[in-house]
Amino acid sequence: MDYLIKNATGVYSSIENVHDIRIQDGKITELGQNLHPINGEELVDASNCVVYPGLVNTHHHIAQSLLKGIPQGLNDGLGDWLASVPYRYWPQITPDVMYSAAKLGFYELLRSGATTCADHHYLYHANSSQEVEEAVWQAADEMGIRLVLCRGGATIKGTHKGLAKAGVIPESAPQMIERLENTRSRYHQAGGDAMRKLVVAPTTIAHSATPDDLRLLAEYARSHQLRMHSHLLEVSFDDEQTRLKYGKSAVEFAQSCDWLGEDVWFAHIVQASNEDIALLAQTKTGIAHCPTSNCRLGSGIAPIPQMHAAGMPISIGVDGSASAESGSMLQELNLTWLIHRAQSGPQATTLEQVLDWGSVGGANILGLNQVGKIKVGYCADLVLYDLHQPRLAGCHSQSMAPIMCGEPVNIKASMINGALVYRHQDDSLYQNLVDEVRLSVTKLNQRVSKLGV
Repeated sequence: MDYLIKNATGVYSSIENVHDIRIQDGKITELGQNLHPINGEELVDASNCVVYPGLVNTHHHIAQSLLKGIPQGLNDGLGDWLASVPYRYWPQITPDVMYSAAKLGFYELLRSGATTCADHHYLYHANSSQEVEEAVWQAADEMGIRLVLCRGGATIKGTHKGLAKAGVIPESAPQMIERLENTRSRYHQAGGDAMRKLVVAPTTIAHSATPDDLRLLAEYARSHQLRMHSHLLEVSFDDEQTRLKYGKSAVEFAQSCDWLGEDVWFAHIVQASNEDIALLAQTKTGIAHCPTSNCRLGSGIAPIPQMHAAGMPISIGVDGSASAESGSMLQELNLTWLIHRAQSGPQATTLEQVLDWGSVGGANILGLNQVGKIKVGYCADLVLYDLHQPRLAGCHSQSMAPIMCGEPVNIKASMINGALVYRHQDDSLYQNLVDEVRLSVTKLNQRVSKLGV
């Protein structure tokens, strides 16, 4: 289906005075105003809407969508929280539970304006079933979202409290690579407009793999032009352990294992020194900034303005809903705008800067160079935020109202690759998801309770 989006209040584009967008074969083919319909196009009335490029979430744990607000971890820092929440539950996540979690997580992203999700999926061990991963791909297909599956896992139990206590047997490096290759051959698309991509993403390079295994994984990734992702420096424990075990800072350790470069990005990097930032910037290694989760776990605030000034690629992620319960990309953009101003003054971040980090910045980090901009030739990944809401009516800067005012928002229409995938008016269609999720949560709690973990 081809579309003509008409009469938008504003369109976030490098071209001025754009109110209409023509979409053909999934791509943006014309921008302007007073565009006339072509025979066969479906008109989308964007009156009282601002149109943004679809938001690009560069770090999530979709499986955690069913682990919100676990009482045992509400007031824990990262290490204890990992042990009491995700690593206690994840070995009990079956394919049907994973499917419900993925549908919920993707729904939360779509209804907040995200059109691409990089899911750091780490539910693997020596005897794990491929069906759990398959559930994520299936849910993404059904929801219509662009999915980058960051294939996690560990080759050693490591030093993080969570994984050390999880009671599972890690994969071997050859086993991980064999499974990666199976997924790559079935799902990975190489283009900058891909709907499906695979990323090599051991769960945490400082704790869950040996240096030799990390080099082997990096070699595999680069031999197939796959990007690389992991957690790094969410807390200072990463740095303490790499200095203790290898005599290097965490970032120097990453470099020694071939885990820095323009094809690599890390989640969090909260506890980065000036020297860390300089090396990360020099190698064009990127970051997925996850401010809500970092606040929730008390991990700190990543030095994003300094990283940006140094030349690091910046993107934004929601992290898992077990430590960032909203699952909303708009929440992350709003908090990114605010939290650095609280630290460093009102010049620290601008609304336009934050929107770029949350869209084209993320797309570039993921290798989706035809996504993230409202520009002729780019994929039609677009979100129409409805401004005709009482809470937005008093906002003088209408084009930036969704980010400034934050949640809740209504989305008139959301498109991915030119396909209409979400409308706020159709939210009633998702009501059956409530019962499905609650049933999955009950099953999961029963399994965990039965095992006494």
